[in-house]
Amino acid sequence: MMSDEPFARHRAFISSSASAPAFPTFSSPPAASNHRSPSPNPTPIRPSPSSTSSAPSASASKNRLHSPPSFAHNARVAPALASAAAFLLDLGGAPVLSVLAAGLLLAYLLDSFRLKSGAFFAVWFSLVAAQLAFFFSASLHSAISSLPLTALALLLCAETTFLVGVWVSLQFRWIQIENPSVVLALERLLFACIPVAVPAVFTWAVVSALGMANAAYYFMAFSCVFYWLFSLPRSSSFRSGKQDPAAAGDSQILGPLESCLHTLYLLFVPLLFRIGSHHSTIFSSFSSVCDILLLFFIPFLFQLYASTRGALWWVTRDAYQMNKIRVVNGAVAMVVVVICLEVRVVFHSFGRYLHAPPPLNYFLVTVAMLGGAASVGAYAVGMVGDAFSSAAFTAVSILVSGAGAVVIGFPILFIPLPLISGFYLARFFTKKSLSSYFAFVTLAILMVLWFVVHDYWDLNIWIAGMPLKSFCKLIVASVLMAMVVPGLALLPSRLHFLTELGLISHALLLCYIEDRFFNHTTIYYFGFDEEVMYPSYMVLTTTFLGWALVRRLSVDHRIGPKAVWILTCLYSSKLAMLFITSKSVLWVSSVLLLAISPPLLLYKETIFEALQWWNGRPPSDGLLLGSYILLTGIACIPIVALHFSHVQSAKRFLVLVVATGLLFILMQPPIPLSWAFQSDLIKAAHNSSDDISIYGIVASKPTWPSWLLIATILLTSAAVTSIVPVKYIVELRTFYAVGVGVTLGIYICADYFFQAVILYPLLVATIVCASVFVVFTHFPSASSTRVLPWVFALLVALFPVTYLLEGQLRAKSSEEKEEAVKFTTMVAVEGARMSLLGLYAMIFMLIALEIKFELASLLHEKALDRGVAPSQSGRNPGFPPKLRLIQQRRASATPSFTIKRLAAEAAWMPAVGNVSTVLCFVICLILNMHLTGGSNRAIFFLAPILLLLNQDSDIFAGFGDRQRYFPVTIAISGYLVLTALYRIWEEVWHGNSGWGLEIGGPGWFFAVKNAALLILTLPNHILFNRFMWDYVKQTDTMLLLTAPLNLPSIIITDIVTVRVLGLLGVIYSLAQYLISRRIRIAGMKYI
Repeated sequence: MMSDEPFARHRAFISSSASAPAFPTFSSPPAASNHRSPSPNPTPIRPSPSSTSSAPSASASKNRLHSPPSFAHNARVAPALASAAAFLLDLGGAPVLSVLAAGLLLAYLLDSFRLKSGAFFAVWFSLVAAQLAFFFSASLHSAISSLPLTALALLLCAETTFLVGVWVSLQFRWIQIENPSVVLALERLLFACIPVAVPAVFTWAVVSALGMANAAYYFMAFSCVFYWLFSLPRSSSFRSGKQDPAAAGDSQILGPLESCLHTLYLLFVPLLFRIGSHHSTIFSSFSSVCDILLLFFIPFLFQLYASTRGALWWVTRDAYQMNKIRVVNGAVAMVVVVICLEVRVVFHSFGRYLHAPPPLNYFLVTVAMLGGAASVGAYAVGMVGDAFSSAAFTAVSILVSGAGAVVIGFPILFIPLPLISGFYLARFFTKKSLSSYFAFVTLAILMVLWFVVHDYWDLNIWIAGMPLKSFCKLIVASVLMAMVVPGLALLPSRLHFLTELGLISHALLLCYIEDRFFNHTTIYYFGFDEEVMYPSYMVLTTTFLGWALVRRLSVDHRIGPKAVWILTCLYSSKLAMLFITSKSVLWVSSVLLLAISPPLLLYKETIFEALQWWNGRPPSDGLLLGSYILLTGIACIPIVALHFSHVQSAKRFLVLVVATGLLFILMQPPIPLSWAFQSDLIKAAHNSSDDISIYGIVASKPTWPSWLLIATILLTSAAVTSIVPVKYIVELRTFYAVGVGVTLGIYICADYFFQAVILYPLLVATIVCASVFVVFTHFPSASSTRVLPWVFALLVALFPVTYLLEGQLRAKSSEEKEEAVKFTTMVAVEGARMSLLGLYAMIFMLIALEIKFELASLLHEKALDRGVAPSQSGRNPGFPPKLRLIQQRRASATPSFTIKRLAAEAAWMPAVGNVSTVLCFVICLILNMHLTGGSNRAIFFLAPILLLLNQDSDIFAGFGDRQRYFPVTIAISGYLVLTALYRIWEEVWHGNSGWGLEIGGPGWFFAVKNAALLILTLPNHILFNRFMWDYVKQTDTMLLLTAPLNLPSIIITDIVTVRVLGLLGVIYSLAQYLISRRIRIAGMKYI
C-alpha cells in the first residue's frame, strides 16, 4: 500500500527522490537582501527550508531514478495517531476491534491484488464502520453523565478517526501521483488538526489512570509537546523549490492562520479547561489563582522559547523586533511564573526546608528563583556573549547560589562554598572551562552532602527495606555520578571510557534503587505500610530518559558501541519489574539481555560487513534482520539448554525465534530501512551513489507475498508447539484454520497465479477448505464429523470449476486478438492449468496423509484397548511360539473391528481418504503425461501414493492391511502395459493417412513382434499381483516356467517399456519366490 512503482522495492539500490524535504534550521537564518527593515541588522526569521538542501539533493540525484516524494513526517505523525487510536480501541472494546480488523484485512487483500482505489475506499469504509461501532458500543454514555460532554467526547473520537484516515491516505503513492494538490491539502490538514485533537485524547487517557486533580497540567504538557512537534515551521513533503519554482521560498506546511490558531489554543485552552473543571473553587485560595496564572504563563514562556525556532514567524519577519518581543514578554512572564511557583510549590511542599525567618525567606527564595530563571532564560536565548553580559551572568549566578544557601540554613561559616560554586558554574558556561565545571561539581556535592546529613541523617526510619542512612548514601552517590558524567562527556575522545564507566555505574545504581523501591513495601520503625512507594510511571520515565540519553550520546560519538549495548540492556531490564513480581527479576533480565543481545546491539555492523563480504554487495533488509534474529536465537540456546531445560514454553519460543530468523533469511521480505539499519555505516552502504552504476537496476516480481508465507509458517509452528492452544479451544482452532488458509491462499495467488485474478476467490476458498479440513480432522470437535464431509465435497467441486474457468475466460478474452497474442495466451493457460493440477494434487495428498495418520492412530488405540500392543507383538523372545501366533492373530483382527466402530462414528474418513488418494494419483499421472511425455520411471515414484488407500465399507470393502501393496504393484504393471500398447499404436499410426499395417510390411512386423513380446511378460505380472492380493504360495515349477518367458522381451524388443516389463517380471518372480519361502519358514516355526 505504501508504493505502487516497480522500483520502490529496491531501496538498497535506488535512493529517494531528489525533491525529498529537508527540515529547516532557525539558529542562523540567512539574510534577505530585498527586505527593508528599520532595525540595524534586519534578518528574516522565516527562512526557506529548501534553500539549504537544493544543492546537495541535486548533486545526489544525478545517478538515481526520479520518483514522487513520499510522506516524510511519518516518524512524528505515526506515534501520535497510533497511541491515540490504541486508547480509542481500548474504549471501544471487542466490537470496534473486530470491525476494524475485518475492514483492514479487506483493504490489504484489495491492495495485494493491485486494486488501488478499492484498497483506499476499503480503508475509509473500515474506519467509518469502526467509528459507528464505537458510537454504539463504547461505555461513554454511562461513564459521562453530561450530554454535552458525551457529545464532545464522541466528536473528539470521530476527529481522531478522521485524522487516522487522512494519514493512511497519504501512504497511497498513486494519490500523490494523480492528485498532487490533494496530498498537499491532506498534509496541511493533518498538521493543523493533530495539535488540537491528540493532546485532548492523551489527557483523557492520563486522567483515566491518574485522576482529575492535575488534568489541566497534563493537558498543558501535551499541548506544548505537540505544538513543538507540529506547529513549528516544517517543510512540506510534496512541495519544494525544485518541483515548484514559484513556491521555492514558501514550502512549509502550515500558513499564518493555522499557526495563529495553534498559538491561541496553546495559551488559552488549558486555562479554560482548568476554569471549566474547577469553576467552583477557582478563587477559593491564592494557590488556585496561581494555578490559573501558571496555566497561562508557562505555555506563554514556552511559546516565546519556541519563537527562537520560528514559531512566531507569522507575527513579524523582523528578527530584531522579534527579539525585543521575546525579551520583554519573557521577563514579565518569568516574574509571574516564579512568584506562582513559590506559592504553589516551594512554600506549599518544601516549606519545612526553608530555615530563614519570614519575611526574609520570601525575599531570598524570590531572589534565588527569579535570578536563576533570568540566568537560564538569558543564556537560552543567546543574550550571554560579550564581556558585560558574561560579568552580569556571573554576578547573578553567585547571588543565586548565596541566596539559596542562606534560605536552606547553610552555615554562615561555609557560605563562601556556594558563592564559589556559583562562580565556577558561570565561568564554565561563559569560558567553556572544563576545570571550572569539576570545581563546581566538587563544591556542589559538599553542599548536597551537608543538606542530606542535616535534614535526614538522624531520622530512625526504614525505607524500602533499608535504613534511611543507607538510602541517603545511595542518593548522594547517584547525584555525584549524575553531575560528573556531563563533564566527562566533554573530555577528549581518548578519555571517553571514563564517560562510559560513569554512565554504567550510574545506571547500575539507578537499577538498584528502583529495584529496592519498587519491589519492597515501605517499612517504618513503627510498622508496615503496603502502599506503593515508587509508582510504575517513574520506572517508565527513567527508562525512556535513559534510552534517549544513550541514543543522544551515541549519535554524538561520546560513547562506544559496547557502552550502548550495556546501558540499553540495563535500562530495558527495568521494564521486567512491571510484569514479573520477583525481587531478582531486574538482575536476571539484565544478564539475559546481555547474553542474547550482542547480535542486535553490539555486533550489528560486524554482521553486516560479514554478509556484505559473503554476497559481494550490501545484504537486503530481510537478510540482515533475519541474521540478527537467528543469531539472537542461537545465543539463547545455551541458556535454555542449561537453565530452562524443564520449561517447555522456553523451548517453544526458542524454536519460534530461530524459525523466524531462518524464514527472514530464506524469504527476505521487504522491510523499511528503519527496521534493520541504524548505524551510519549501514545507511551509507545502502545509499551509495555507485549502486546503480555497478549493479544496474534490478527488476523482480513483488516480494510482499513472502510476508504471508512467513505468517503462515509461524502460525503453524506456534500451533504445533502449542504456543497457540488450538488443541483445546474450538473457536481459536477455527480462527487459526481460516487465517492460515487465507494467508496461504493469497500467497499462492500472488506468487503463482499473478495474472489470473478471476481465480483468486476460488483459490483462496480452496485453500481455506483444505486448511479447515486438515485442522479439524487432526483436532475434531463435537460437530466437525458432520461438517467435514461437506467441506471436502466443496473442495472437490471447486477443482473442475477452477480448472475450466481459467481456460474459458482467457480463451474468450483473446478471440479477437492477433495470433501471437492467442499463442501467448494459450501457453499461459496451459501453464496455469498445470499449476492448478499440481496445487490440487498437493492438497489431496495432504488430506490423504492426514486421514491415513488418523486411522492408524485409531487402530493403535483400539488395539491397546483390547490389551494388544501391535508395535511389540511378536518381538519378545521369551514368549512361546503359540502365544506369539495368538498375538499376531489378535492384531490382524483389529482392523475389521475398528472399521465397524468407525461405521457408527466417522465412516466417511476411509472413503474420503480413498477418494483423495485416487484423485492425487490420477492428477499426478496427468502431470506426468504433460510434463515428461509419459516417462516410465515416473510410475515407480507415483505408485507409492496408493499406499494411502484405506479399507472402507463401500469401494474397498475387501481391502485390508494385508493387501496394502497390491495397488502399488497393479498400478505399475497396468501403467507399463498400457504405455507399451500406446507406443506400438503410435509407431504404426501415421496420422491422417491411417494405419500403416500392410501384410508383410515393416509396420506389421513391428507390431506383431512387440505385441507378442509384451504378451510373454504378462504371466509373471499376473502371478505376482495375484500373490500380492492373497499371498497364496505358487509352486516353484510355475515360477521356473514363467520366468524365462521374460528373456526374449528383454533382449529383442524395440520398445523400452516392454524391456522394462520383462526386467520387472524377472524381479517379480524372484521376489515372489523369496517372500513365499520366508512365509513358509515362519509358518514352520509355529508348527
